[in-house]
Amino acid sequence: MIKIGTIGTNWITQRMVEAATATGEYELAAVYSRHEDTGKVFAEKNHCQQVYCSLNDFMSSDQFDTVYIASPNVFHFAQVLEAIQHDKNVIVEKPAFMNPRQMQRVLDELTLHPQVRLFEAARNVHMPAFKAVQKTLAKVHQLAGADFVFSQYSSRYDLVLAGETPNVFNFKFAGGALADLGIYPLYDAIGLFGLPIKQIYYPTMIAIGADGKGTAILHYADYDITLNFSKISSSKHESEIYAGRDIIAIDNGGEFTEAKLITPDETKVISSKYVENPMIPEMTDFANVLNHHDNPEIRRQYQAWLQLMQQVNETLNNLAVSAGIHYPDQFKE
Repeated sequence: MIKIGTIGTNWITQRMVEAATATGEYELAAVYSRHEDTGKVFAEKNHCQQVYCSLNDFMSSDQFDTVYIASPNVFHFAQVLEAIQHDKNVIVEKPAFMNPRQMQRVLDELTLHPQVRLFEAARNVHMPAFKAVQKTLAKVHQLAGADFVFSQYSSRYDLVLAGETPNVFNFKFAGGALADLGIYPLYDAIGLFGLPIKQIYYPTMIAIGADGKGTAILHYADYDITLNFSKISSSKHESEIYAGRDIIAIDNGGEFTEAKLITPDETKVISSKYVENPMIPEMTDFANVLNHHDNPEIRRQYQAWLQLMQQVNETLNNLAVSAGIHYPDQFKE
Protein backbone atom coordinates (compact mmCIF):
# COMPACT_ATOMS: atom_id res chain seq x y z
CA MET A 1 0.00 0.00 0.00
CA ILE A 2 1.37 3.42 -0.98
CA LYS A 3 1.29 5.79 1.99
CA ILE A 4 0.53 9.32 0.83
CA GLY A 5 0.85 12.72 2.49
CA THR A 6 -0.84 15.82 1.11
CA ILE A 7 0.05 19.50 0.83
CA GLY A 8 -3.08 21.50 0.13
CA THR A 9 -6.64 20.98 1.34
CA ASN A 10 -8.67 22.35 -1.58
CA TRP A 11 -11.08 20.62 -3.95
CA ILE A 12 -8.37 19.13 -6.18
CA THR A 13 -6.73 17.45 -3.17
CA GLN A 14 -10.08 16.01 -2.12
CA ARG A 15 -10.65 14.68 -5.63
CA MET A 16 -7.17 13.13 -5.64
CA VAL A 17 -7.77 11.40 -2.29
CA GLU A 18 -11.05 9.98 -3.56
CA ALA A 19 -9.37 8.77 -6.77
CA ALA A 20 -6.42 7.29 -4.88
CA THR A 21 -8.78 5.46 -2.55
CA ALA A 22 -10.80 4.15 -5.50
CA THR A 23 -7.70 2.51 -7.00
CA GLY A 24 -7.15 0.48 -3.83
CA GLU A 25 -3.42 1.27 -4.06
CA TYR A 26 -3.08 4.22 -1.66
CA GLU A 27 -3.77 5.16 1.94
CA LEU A 28 -3.89 8.78 3.13
CA ALA A 29 -1.40 8.84 6.00
CA ALA A 30 -0.64 12.52 6.65
CA VAL A 31 -1.99 16.00 5.94
CA TYR A 32 -0.03 19.25 5.95
CA SER A 33 -1.76 22.61 6.25
CA ARG A 34 -0.51 25.98 7.44
CA HIS A 35 -3.74 26.26 9.43
CA GLU A 36 -4.33 23.54 12.02
CA ASP A 37 -8.13 23.80 11.94
CA THR A 38 -8.24 23.44 8.16
CA GLY A 39 -5.87 20.49 8.27
CA LYS A 40 -7.90 18.72 10.97
CA VAL A 41 -11.16 19.16 9.07
CA PHE A 42 -9.63 17.72 5.89
CA ALA A 43 -7.96 14.86 7.76
CA GLU A 44 -11.09 13.91 9.68
CA LYS A 45 -13.19 13.93 6.53
CA ASN A 46 -10.74 11.46 4.99
CA HIS A 47 -10.14 9.29 8.09
CA CYS A 48 -6.53 10.39 8.60
CA GLN A 49 -4.90 10.77 12.03
CA GLN A 50 -1.70 12.71 11.27
CA VAL A 51 -1.91 16.49 10.76
CA TYR A 52 1.15 18.74 10.47
CA CYS A 53 1.45 22.52 10.55
CA SER A 54 5.24 22.48 10.21
CA LEU A 55 6.42 21.69 6.68
CA ASN A 56 9.78 20.47 7.97
CA ASP A 57 8.11 18.08 10.42
CA PHE A 58 5.81 16.88 7.66
CA MET A 59 8.67 16.18 5.24
CA SER A 60 10.68 14.45 7.97
CA SER A 61 7.80 12.15 8.87
CA ASP A 62 8.13 8.40 8.34
CA GLN A 63 4.33 8.03 8.15
CA PHE A 64 4.27 8.27 4.34
CA ASP A 65 6.48 7.60 1.31
CA THR A 66 4.77 9.72 -1.35
CA VAL A 67 3.72 13.37 -1.18
CA TYR A 68 1.00 15.01 -3.26
CA ILE A 69 1.57 18.75 -3.72
CA ALA A 70 -1.36 21.04 -4.58
CA SER A 71 -0.11 24.34 -3.16
CA PRO A 72 -0.02 27.58 -5.21
CA ASN A 73 2.24 27.20 -8.26
CA VAL A 74 4.98 29.44 -6.93
CA PHE A 75 5.70 27.04 -4.04
CA HIS A 76 5.98 23.84 -6.10
CA PHE A 77 9.70 24.01 -6.84
CA ALA A 78 10.90 24.41 -3.25
CA GLN A 79 8.44 21.83 -1.90
CA VAL A 80 9.28 19.24 -4.56
CA LEU A 81 12.99 19.72 -3.93
CA GLU A 82 12.56 19.30 -0.18
CA ALA A 83 10.43 16.19 -0.66
CA ILE A 84 13.02 14.55 -2.92
CA GLN A 85 15.76 15.40 -0.43
CA HIS A 86 13.70 13.52 2.18
CA ASP A 87 13.44 10.53 -0.21
CA LYS A 88 9.72 11.02 -0.83
CA ASN A 89 8.12 10.20 -4.16
CA VAL A 90 6.32 13.26 -5.51
CA ILE A 91 3.05 13.84 -7.34
CA VAL A 92 2.81 17.57 -8.04
CA GLU A 93 -0.05 19.47 -9.60
CA LYS A 94 0.65 21.21 -12.84
CA PRO A 95 2.59 23.28 -13.59
CA ALA A 96 5.28 21.53 -11.59
CA PHE A 97 7.86 24.26 -12.25
CA MET A 98 7.88 27.70 -13.81
CA ASN A 99 11.08 27.56 -15.88
CA PRO A 100 13.70 25.10 -17.20
CA ARG A 101 16.25 26.13 -14.58
CA GLN A 102 13.96 24.89 -11.81
CA MET A 103 13.23 21.74 -13.81
CA GLN A 104 16.90 20.94 -14.31
CA ARG A 105 17.70 21.56 -10.64
CA VAL A 106 15.06 18.99 -9.67
CA LEU A 107 16.30 16.50 -12.29
CA ASP A 108 19.80 16.88 -10.86
CA GLU A 109 18.46 16.16 -7.37
CA LEU A 110 16.67 13.07 -8.66
CA THR A 111 20.01 11.61 -9.77
CA LEU A 112 21.13 11.80 -6.13
CA HIS A 113 17.99 9.93 -5.05
CA PRO A 114 17.56 7.25 -7.73
CA GLN A 115 14.82 5.44 -5.82
CA VAL A 116 12.55 8.52 -5.88
CA ARG A 117 9.89 8.99 -8.58
CA LEU A 118 8.47 12.34 -9.72
CA PHE A 119 5.12 12.80 -11.49
CA GLU A 120 3.33 15.89 -12.79
CA ALA A 121 -0.42 15.45 -12.34
CA ALA A 122 -1.46 16.22 -15.93
CA ARG A 123 -4.44 13.92 -15.80
CA ASN A 124 -5.54 14.37 -19.43
CA VAL A 125 -2.61 12.42 -20.89
CA HIS A 126 -3.46 9.43 -18.70
CA MET A 127 -7.09 9.24 -19.81
CA PRO A 128 -8.25 6.27 -21.94
CA ALA A 129 -9.34 8.70 -24.67
CA PHE A 130 -5.85 10.20 -24.90
CA LYS A 131 -4.31 6.76 -25.33
CA ALA A 132 -6.95 5.89 -27.96
CA VAL A 133 -6.11 9.05 -29.90
CA GLN A 134 -2.41 8.17 -29.77
CA LYS A 135 -3.16 4.78 -31.36
CA THR A 136 -5.38 6.37 -34.01
CA LEU A 137 -2.74 8.98 -34.89
CA ALA A 138 -0.19 6.21 -35.47
CA LYS A 139 -2.25 5.24 -38.55
CA VAL A 140 -2.65 8.80 -39.90
CA HIS A 141 -0.43 10.08 -42.72
CA GLN A 142 -2.01 13.42 -43.65
CA LEU A 143 -1.82 15.52 -40.50
CA ALA A 144 -2.90 19.11 -41.06
CA GLY A 145 -2.82 20.52 -37.53
CA ALA A 146 -5.10 20.69 -34.53
CA ASP A 147 -7.12 23.00 -32.31
CA PHE A 148 -7.26 22.27 -28.59
CA VAL A 149 -9.79 24.20 -26.50
CA PHE A 150 -10.15 24.33 -22.72
CA SER A 151 -12.13 27.27 -21.38
CA GLN A 152 -13.86 27.25 -18.01
CA TYR A 153 -15.15 30.33 -16.25
CA SER A 154 -13.50 30.52 -12.84
CA SER A 155 -15.59 31.48 -9.83
CA ARG A 156 -12.46 33.24 -8.63
CA TYR A 157 -12.93 35.73 -11.46
CA ASP A 158 -16.00 36.99 -9.62
CA LEU A 159 -13.60 37.99 -6.83
CA VAL A 160 -11.46 39.85 -9.37
CA LEU A 161 -14.53 41.74 -10.57
CA ALA A 162 -15.24 42.59 -6.93
CA GLY A 163 -11.79 44.16 -6.57
CA GLU A 164 -9.84 41.28 -5.04
CA THR A 165 -6.72 39.44 -6.26
CA PRO A 166 -7.13 35.67 -5.75
CA ASN A 167 -4.01 33.51 -6.07
CA VAL A 168 -5.10 31.86 -9.34
CA PHE A 169 -5.05 35.29 -11.02
CA ASN A 170 -1.99 36.63 -9.21
CA PHE A 171 1.41 36.56 -10.93
CA LYS A 172 3.05 36.68 -7.46
CA PHE A 173 1.77 33.12 -7.04
CA ALA A 174 2.48 32.20 -10.70
CA GLY A 175 -1.21 32.40 -11.54
CA GLY A 176 -3.01 33.25 -14.76
CA ALA A 177 -4.59 31.30 -17.60
CA LEU A 178 -1.41 29.97 -19.22
CA ALA A 179 -0.04 28.57 -15.96
CA ASP A 180 -3.36 26.98 -15.10
CA LEU A 181 -5.73 25.80 -17.84
CA GLY A 182 -3.15 26.32 -20.58
CA ILE A 183 -1.06 23.43 -19.31
CA TYR A 184 -3.72 20.91 -20.33
CA PRO A 185 -3.84 21.67 -24.09
CA LEU A 186 -0.07 22.13 -24.00
CA TYR A 187 0.26 18.56 -22.71
CA ASP A 188 -2.17 17.44 -25.43
CA ALA A 189 -0.12 18.99 -28.22
CA ILE A 190 3.33 17.94 -27.05
CA GLY A 191 2.16 14.52 -25.85
CA LEU A 192 0.67 13.77 -29.27
CA PHE A 193 2.92 15.72 -31.66
CA GLY A 194 6.20 16.43 -29.86
CA LEU A 195 8.06 19.69 -29.41
CA PRO A 196 7.15 22.55 -31.77
CA ILE A 197 9.77 24.37 -33.83
CA LYS A 198 8.61 27.68 -32.42
CA GLN A 199 5.76 29.01 -30.34
CA ILE A 200 4.04 32.28 -29.45
CA TYR A 201 1.42 33.30 -26.92
CA TYR A 202 -1.21 36.02 -27.33
CA PRO A 203 -2.70 36.69 -23.88
CA THR A 204 -5.78 38.70 -22.95
CA MET A 205 -4.81 40.58 -19.82
CA ILE A 206 -7.31 41.46 -17.11
CA ALA A 207 -7.40 44.54 -14.88
CA ILE A 208 -5.18 43.11 -12.12
CA GLY A 209 -2.39 42.37 -14.62
CA ALA A 210 -2.72 38.62 -15.19
CA ASP A 211 -3.68 36.74 -18.35
CA GLY A 212 -7.33 35.79 -18.03
CA LYS A 213 -7.39 33.94 -21.33
CA GLY A 214 -5.15 33.46 -24.33
CA THR A 215 -4.27 31.81 -27.61
CA ALA A 216 -1.01 29.97 -28.14
CA ILE A 217 0.23 28.91 -31.56
CA LEU A 218 2.70 26.05 -31.85
CA HIS A 219 4.46 25.86 -35.21
CA TYR A 220 5.57 22.48 -36.57
CA ALA A 221 7.27 21.67 -39.88
CA ASP A 222 4.07 20.97 -41.83
CA TYR A 223 1.26 22.44 -39.73
CA ASP A 224 0.32 24.62 -36.77
CA ILE A 225 -1.50 23.70 -33.57
CA THR A 226 -3.67 26.30 -31.86
CA LEU A 227 -4.39 26.25 -28.13
CA ASN A 228 -7.30 28.32 -26.82
CA PHE A 229 -7.92 28.51 -23.08
CA SER A 230 -9.69 30.85 -20.71
CA LYS A 231 -10.52 31.34 -17.03
CA ILE A 232 -12.81 34.32 -17.70
CA SER A 233 -15.18 32.65 -20.17
CA SER A 234 -16.48 29.19 -20.99
CA SER A 235 -16.61 27.21 -24.21
CA LYS A 236 -18.44 24.08 -25.37
CA HIS A 237 -16.28 23.68 -28.49
CA GLU A 238 -14.74 20.30 -29.11
CA SER A 239 -11.02 19.96 -29.70
CA GLU A 240 -10.10 18.65 -33.13
CA ILE A 241 -7.17 17.06 -34.93
CA TYR A 242 -7.22 17.41 -38.72
CA ALA A 243 -6.12 14.58 -41.01
CA GLY A 244 -7.11 15.10 -44.64
CA ARG A 245 -10.83 14.43 -44.93
CA ASP A 246 -10.94 12.96 -41.43
CA ILE A 247 -11.27 14.60 -38.05
CA ILE A 248 -10.38 13.25 -34.63
CA ALA A 249 -12.72 15.01 -32.19
CA ILE A 250 -12.20 15.21 -28.42
CA ASP A 251 -14.70 16.60 -25.91
CA ASN A 252 -12.20 19.29 -24.87
CA GLY A 253 -8.48 19.71 -24.42
CA GLY A 254 -8.59 19.57 -20.63
CA GLU A 255 -10.93 16.76 -19.73
CA PHE A 256 -10.17 14.41 -22.66
CA THR A 257 -12.99 12.11 -21.51
CA GLU A 258 -14.15 10.91 -24.95
CA ALA A 259 -12.93 10.80 -28.54
CA LYS A 260 -14.33 9.91 -31.95
CA LEU A 261 -13.08 9.59 -35.51
CA ILE A 262 -15.21 11.46 -38.05
CA THR A 263 -14.82 10.41 -41.70
CA PRO A 264 -16.92 11.33 -44.76
CA ASP A 265 -18.73 8.02 -44.35
CA GLU A 266 -19.21 7.59 -40.60
CA THR A 267 -18.56 8.75 -37.07
CA LYS A 268 -16.81 6.11 -35.00
CA VAL A 269 -16.37 6.34 -31.23
CA ILE A 270 -12.77 5.41 -30.44
CA SER A 271 -13.12 6.01 -26.70
CA SER A 272 -16.50 6.26 -24.99
CA LYS A 273 -17.16 8.91 -22.36
CA TYR A 274 -15.26 8.40 -19.12
CA VAL A 275 -17.69 9.04 -16.25
CA GLU A 276 -15.66 8.13 -13.15
CA ASN A 277 -13.37 10.39 -11.13
CA PRO A 278 -11.00 11.76 -13.84
CA MET A 279 -7.97 11.40 -11.56
CA ILE A 280 -8.31 7.61 -11.27
CA PRO A 281 -6.37 6.84 -14.49
CA GLU A 282 -3.36 8.97 -13.53
CA MET A 283 -3.30 7.68 -9.95
CA THR A 284 -3.47 4.13 -11.33
CA ASP A 285 -0.58 4.84 -13.70
CA PHE A 286 1.52 6.36 -10.92
CA ALA A 287 0.83 3.38 -8.64
CA ASN A 288 2.00 1.01 -11.38
CA VAL A 289 5.34 2.81 -11.49
CA LEU A 290 5.72 2.92 -7.71
CA ASN A 291 4.75 -0.74 -7.26
CA HIS A 292 6.53 -2.23 -10.28
CA HIS A 293 9.66 -0.11 -10.69
CA ASP A 294 11.69 -3.17 -11.77
CA ASN A 295 9.51 -3.79 -14.81
CA PRO A 296 11.43 -2.55 -17.92
CA GLU A 297 8.29 -1.44 -19.79
CA ILE A 298 6.99 0.49 -16.80
CA ARG A 299 10.41 2.12 -16.31
CA ARG A 300 10.37 3.14 -19.99
CA GLN A 301 6.90 4.66 -19.58
CA TYR A 302 8.01 6.59 -16.49
CA GLN A 303 11.01 8.02 -18.34
CA ALA A 304 8.72 9.04 -21.21
CA TRP A 305 6.47 10.94 -18.78
CA LEU A 306 9.49 12.63 -17.23
CA GLN A 307 10.72 13.69 -20.67
CA LEU A 308 7.26 14.98 -21.60
CA MET A 309 7.17 16.93 -18.35
CA GLN A 310 10.48 18.57 -19.26
CA GLN A 311 9.29 19.40 -22.80
CA VAL A 312 6.07 20.97 -21.51
CA ASN A 313 8.06 22.99 -18.98
CA GLU A 314 10.36 24.28 -21.74
CA THR A 315 7.48 25.24 -24.01
CA LEU A 316 5.52 26.86 -21.18
CA ASN A 317 8.53 29.04 -20.45
CA ASN A 318 8.95 29.95 -24.12
CA LEU A 319 5.28 30.91 -24.41
CA ALA A 320 5.43 33.08 -21.29
CA VAL A 321 8.59 34.84 -22.49
CA SER A 322 7.03 35.46 -25.92
CA ALA A 323 4.22 37.38 -24.18
CA GLY A 324 6.47 39.25 -21.75
CA ILE A 325 5.20 37.25 -18.78
CA HIS A 326 7.70 36.63 -15.99
CA TYR A 327 6.79 34.35 -13.09
CA PRO A 328 8.50 34.55 -9.68
CA ASP A 329 11.55 32.31 -9.40
CA GLN A 330 12.46 30.85 -6.03
CA PHE A 331 15.50 29.06 -7.45
CA LYS A 332 18.50 29.14 -5.13
CA GLU A 333 21.97 27.89 -6.02
